[in-house]
Amino acid sequence: MKTLGKYSIGLGDRFGHQGQAQLKAIIAAAGKGIEITPVWNKSNREHNTIGTQPADVRIEADSATKNAGFTKAYFVDADHINADNVEKFIESSDFFTIDVASFIGKRAENAEIEEFLSGVHKYSGNLKIPGTDLSFQTSMEQIRQIAEKYLFAAIKAWEIFRKIEKVKGKGNFVTEVSMDEVPSPQTPVELFFILKMLASENIPVQTIAPKFSGRFNKGVDYAGDPEIFAAEFEADLLVIDFAVKEFGLPENLKMSIHSGSDKFAIYPYIGSIIRKYEKGIHLKTAGTTWLEEVIGLAESGGEALSFVKEIYYESLDKIDELCAPYSDVIDINVSSLPLKTEVTKWESEKFAATLRNIPGNKDYNPNMRQLIHVAYKLAALRMDEYFILLEKNEATIARCVYENIYNRHICRLFDIS
Repeated sequence: MKTLGKYSIGLGDRFGHQGQAQLKAIIAAAGKGIEITPVWNKSNREHNTIGTQPADVRIEADSATKNAGFTKAYFVDADHINADNVEKFIESSDFFTIDVASFIGKRAENAEIEEFLSGVHKYSGNLKIPGTDLSFQTSMEQIRQIAEKYLFAAIKAWEIFRKIEKVKGKGNFVTEVSMDEVPSPQTPVELFFILKMLASENIPVQTIAPKFSGRFNKGVDYAGDPEIFAAEFEADLLVIDFAVKEFGLPENLKMSIHSGSDKFAIYPYIGSIIRKYEKGIHLKTAGTTWLEEVIGLAESGGEALSFVKEIYYESLDKIDELCAPYSDVIDINVSSLPLKTEVTKWESEKFAATLRNIPGNKDYNPNMRQLIHVAYKLAALRMDEYFILLEKNEATIARCVYENIYNRHICRLFDIS
């Protein structure tokens, strides 16, 4: 059976040029005693926007690992797939993030709900998590409401899973179930019964991505109360541990923290909690690699700086079009975006500093960073020119990509000095 390592990171690389720089960060972490499984991921939306195919991600992952002499496990993730697009990913992927968000709230058949409820009576009343102080008061009515909200999504996850398994074969891929792109977070009690549903559907889920309180906006730091997040995260972690034993789910089942956001404010909490309980984590960094490409081009100056300035100018003109698909995961204060007349005067250092997410940096502008994050479509429309610039300035860009993943993400999460 293909098994995901204790620690794993989803490495988004929209334009497929930074695999080696990303892998270098994974190798550096191993040098500090932190073994991380790299997972290259790219969503159907990103493929459609850029004009790439899932096979391109496999080619990049295989090439990056071969060139680095990397002989450990790695994966290619069909990110946020659903029943409508899973087929195109099956051949080249060995990790599937099954997104059930659109099915949550839709009601399963009465017979299906009653069948599920018939097997959970013993969990009503005082639901205590063994070995912990965590307990919940539940009722059959509450469990019924949870089933009415989530059971249909679990059944749909099984249908997608079976479609993959029919082609890939049993045990030949990793399954994640994602519920993070919904308006409200799941409670620990809801998560417990969702895991029961997935187990009842015989889905060997290895990672689960719930929704948490706070905002995980694209490209910028977590917005919310880290203490509230930490309490939710710890409760969910304990619930998962109990569900694994109770329902026979894979022993390596772990939490997945999604979104293309930076999560600097909550990394210390995540890190301390997973170390406290000796648990794993799957982290997705997504589109921040594209941002580091833009920063690297800005630092390179000359025609590269001119190119990224033009991307920014055009993004201002097309802001509504670019932001619409990401409206739930960005918060841009348009009045705080620098004007074209201002940016025209910027040198390399100023443009890069305005985009780079360094807490406390007076030049950093999270509004501009979010807009550039969703503006990758504009670079895709000038693909040939963009790729030439990436290749000309590879060393600078690779350094930016490496430093972002290793110093700002891995070191913060795993408390590496």
